[in-house]
Order: sequence, then C-alpha cells, then structure tokens
Amino acid sequence: MTAVPLHGPEHAADPQRSYELLRLQGPVGLAEIAPGVVVHLVTDYRAALDLLQDTDTWTKDTRSWLPQVPENSPIRPLVEWRPSLFFADGEEHAYLRKVITDSFGLLDPYDVRVLTFRHADRLLQDFAAAGTVDLVSQYAQQLPLMVFNALFGMGDEYGPQLVRALSAMMDTDPEKKAEGAQSFGAYLQTLYQTKAAQRGHDLTSWFIDHPNGLNQEEAINQILITLGAGNEPTANLIANTCVRMLSDDRYYGTLTTGSLPIQHAIDDALWNDSPLANYSFHFPKEDITFHGTRIPAGSPVMVSYAAANTCPHAGAPSDGYRSGTKAHLAFAAGPHTCPARDLALLIATAAIERLASYLPDIELAVSPDQLTYRDGAIHRTLTSLPARFTPLTPDANGATPWSRNSPSPKTDTGPPQRQATASR
Repeated sequence: MTAVPLHGPEHAADPQRSYELLRLQGPVGLAEIAPGVVVHLVTDYRAALDLLQDTDTWTKDTRSWLPQVPENSPIRPLVEWRPSLFFADGEEHAYLRKVITDSFGLLDPYDVRVLTFRHADRLLQDFAAAGTVDLVSQYAQQLPLMVFNALFGMGDEYGPQLVRALSAMMDTDPEKKAEGAQSFGAYLQTLYQTKAAQRGHDLTSWFIDHPNGLNQEEAINQILITLGAGNEPTANLIANTCVRMLSDDRYYGTLTTGSLPIQHAIDDALWNDSPLANYSFHFPKEDITFHGTRIPAGSPVMVSYAAANTCPHAGAPSDGYRSGTKAHLAFAAGPHTCPARDLALLIATAAIERLASYLPDIELAVSPDQLTYRDGAIHRTLTSLPARFTPLTPDANGATPWSRNSPSPKTDTGPPQRQATASR
C-alpha cells in the first residue's frame, strides 16, 4: 500500500478526497501525517470504536516509537511523551483522568456561560464598531483561551500572554515556534507557583489538592494537556460552526427567524467537519491483525475522527443530516473520551450565541469556496473567516457589547464552581 499524505495543500483543500483514497485500502490504511512519518489510520466507524474501546490490545505510550519521529517534525510536539493522561494506560490513566474529571465536575455550567459571555463581550468591543472581522483570529482563536485562563485561576491580564504563546507555537517559523513554547512554559510555571502558594476556587488549585495527590510535574502536565487539547479543537468548533451559520440558509435563518437552533449547526460541524480531524495514537502490544490489516507490535495507529464520522456506514439518515452529539467520534470514545467535551460544547455554544445576539445580520465577506484551511494532519483549522455586519457603537440603541451586563456569577471570587467535593 502507498501512504496517502495528510499534509500539504491538496489535503488541506479537500481532506475527504484523502479519506476516500484511504478507504480504498480498507478500514485501516497507510497515511503520511508529516514528511517521512507514516502511520496506520483507521477510517471506518466500527473499527474506530473497536480500537478506542479496547484497552487490552493497545497502549498509548509513545516512547518506543519516538526515535522514528524527526526532532524537527511538526508532529513531534503532539506525540512527545509526558506524564499525562494522553500517554497513560490502565490504572495510571484512571488515576490522572480522575483528577481532571473531578475538577471539571466542580464547575458550574451557568457560571461558565457567564464567564464566556464576559470575555466574548470584551472581544466584540474590539471589532463591533468596524463592521468587519476575521472570526478566526479576532474571536474563535482567542475566546477559549481567555476562558481557560480564568478557569485555571489566572487574572485576565495573563490571557493575552497565553493567546500569544499558543499562537506562536502554531507558527511555521521555527524561531517563533520556540519562542512560543518558551513563553507557554513560563506561563505554566507562573500558574502553578501562584496557586501552590495560595489556593483559589479554580481548576489549578483543585488539581493540586485532589486526593490522588499529583506531584508538581504531573499537575503541570495535566494543565498543559487540558489547555493544549481543549483550546484548538474548541476554537475550530466555533469557527467551523460559524461557517455553517453564515453559509447555509437553514442556519442563517437562526439569526433572524430561528429556523434551526445553534445546537444543530454545532452537531453538523462535529459530524461533518471534526475540529480535531485525526489523533488517538495507539500502539499494539503484540503483532495483531486488526480489521483485516496486519499491524506489527509497536507500530503507530491513529484514528481519523473526520473519516469515521463521514464513513458511509456511520449511520447517516437518507437526508444526510445527523443531529445529536452522542454517536459522533469528534471527542473520541471509550476510556480516552475527551474529558473536556461538555466544557468545550458549553463554551462554543455560548460564544456563538453571543456573537449572533449582537450581530444578527453578520454574513461571510467571501464565498464559502474561497475559505482555506491550515496545512496539517491533526486539526481542521481555518486560516481566516472574514465576515461583515452593520457596525455597532457604544451609544447605539439596544443591547451592545458595551451596554449589556452579564448576569453575576454565583461565586464572588475565581471561576465558577459547584458546591461539591473534589473526590465525588
């Protein structure tokens, strides 16, 4: 079999063509995810579920494979082993995951919405008077990080630093990428040291104080994974949903006539344009034959959420429209299902609601076929999303980002929390 490239301009422009070529190889094909880095890729929905739900056959530990990945490969930072739940199996994975799920369980959904509205208003104030916006760089890429920064217990003034650091880490310039990584590392150290010295009502403090007793390295790596894995897919989900809201008449009516709710557009994006396109690295513990493909022990196997969701036998009804978020694989499945799933959906929904409530006549400034996506195998990220609308000013009649006050959170300090114990 010849490996199908999942990088370069052709894949970025038409990823479904790549997945169709892979399907010709069977449920599991060969894909080149970066120059010189070849993996087995699962494109079949049923096969993907079988892999994601089977913890006996597979390991998530990347260390034996890492020497085969060039140090300068764009994929390297995403597969570099760390003491985090992403690369752990069995009891170690459960031990680390429980810290995250218990801590997320202390967040109050109502107050997370309020927090998202507050930061959305702040971003909207920067462009609402202009009448034009790039919804990627000026909204979708910034908002989740501002919310996560607050949820982890840092003041709003640290939000821009976090945005700049992660933006630089996605740059193609190696020097800028290195500067971004250094800045992000400094942010994580400051965050941990601040909360280790004085706890607050925030995720970092709950990670530190959890009964499972994470050490400093473990705590920092769970924060790193949560920020890294939670931010870009959430940003992509906001942007990819906005594309549907602004280009499909069924959703565009939502802004004026309510023809379909925002949740339908989000479900549509999750099924048909998965914000995290390909990931879930697994390695068979011994030689196996998996859905007809012989895979040697230790060989890298990835799941294509995007291909599995659009697989011909993934259960799409005759009209091609699927509602509901339980069956798609955009957040993986099984014991490694994304623990930030509910939080990401909450932030994305609130972000789009706020945008639509202020700018009901917003529309794309280019035709949908002119939109382009960033090169890469892992994320489905728009390079930009130009839109236009009737400008708003601070003295405009009605609700504006300047005049509309968010409801007060139920807690007076720190991010929202439920009245519960971390060990529940």
